Amino acid sequence: MIELRGVSKTVVSGSASLTIVQPIDLTVGAGQYLSLVGPSGSGKSTLLGLIAGLDVPTTGSVVIDGIDITTLDEDALAQLRGRKIGFVFQFFHLVPSLTALENVLVPLEIAGVDNPRDRAGALLTEVGLDDRTHHYPAQLSGGEQQRVAIARALANDPPILLADEPTGNLDSANGRHIIELLQRVNEERQTTVVLVTHDAELAASADIQLRMRDGLAERVDQVADEVAG
Repeated sequence: MIELRGVSKTVVSGSASLTIVQPIDLTVGAGQYLSLVGPSGSGKSTLLGLIAGLDVPTTGSVVIDGIDITTLDEDALAQLRGRKIGFVFQFFHLVPSLTALENVLVPLEIAGVDNPRDRAGALLTEVGLDDRTHHYPAQLSGGEQQRVAIARALANDPPILLADEPTGNLDSANGRHIIELLQRVNEERQTTVVLVTHDAELAASADIQLRMRDGLAERVDQVADEVAG
């Protein structure tokens, strides 16, 4: 589903170059759960942006569902993201003048989905907000707003869900609820989930854990094996 082949990212700062993501090879199968864990500035959000096609790698290629997205133009990339990738961010990015239902409804209407209002309501029920459909973002807690954002990300039933620090603006209890929701989406929908977090405990539930530091990504299970050996 997701394959990285020698992917790296280097930027030029003045007369010097800075490698944000060191070359990485990685395969994430359909329905797997990958976590990218590390401190701020470790390169994990940059790597997520490369997977999403929001940034272009300096070397290597990113393959999504058999398609090398590094060869696509912007229009083709946008179409692929619309079909295959849902996004959840640290900041919820809900439209404040729209209700929870309307925030989820918008991408469904743009996509021309049949019975979009029923579909939006079903998605809000799936994330446990069937009683908050007519509330505006300002009337919702942070955890509830993130649930709306997840429902919106699932609107087009994407096979891949990318979550960039989705608990960063939440207290620990609400953060755990959001991670549990992402786990349920992964297990029940068989959606491939990529989670970026600085919290090793939250990352631990993933099938594959990559620990990132100074742009270098190491599989946590491999690190553990090396320590044990």
